[in-house]
Amino acid sequence: MQPGEPTLEGLRQRLVEFAAARRWEPYHTPKNLAAALTVEAGELLEIFQWLTPEQAAAVMSDPDRAHRVRDEVADVLAYLVQFCTAVGVDPLEALAAKIERNEHRFPVPGTATDVNPGLA
Repeated sequence: MQPGEPTLEGLRQRLVEFAAARRWEPYHTPKNLAAALTVEAGELLEIFQWLTPEQAAAVMSDPDRAHRVRDEVADVLAYLVQFCTAVGVDPLEALAAKIERNEHRFPVPGTATDVNPGLA
């Protein structure tokens, strides 16, 4: 990581301070943050709704659409980080644990741990 690059913890703290300065903490309940996260994820989906796979793959080559995608990704991530703060979940630890569980649940096809060799 380069000096000055954002870190998850640094961004989390900025979000806490941003909300506190505006006295938004009473509204940042787990339910409200989960709802806001869902809304923002829907706005991200809206950009791609009804596009063909080829059109969807080209979205980032259109500067206006790419800007919208980046903004919606930022909104989704911001609400997810705020939600995690509210419920006391470390998102990186949660993701690492989930990946590990999925590696065991869904082994690489054809390996010795593959319990479903006929489903590949």
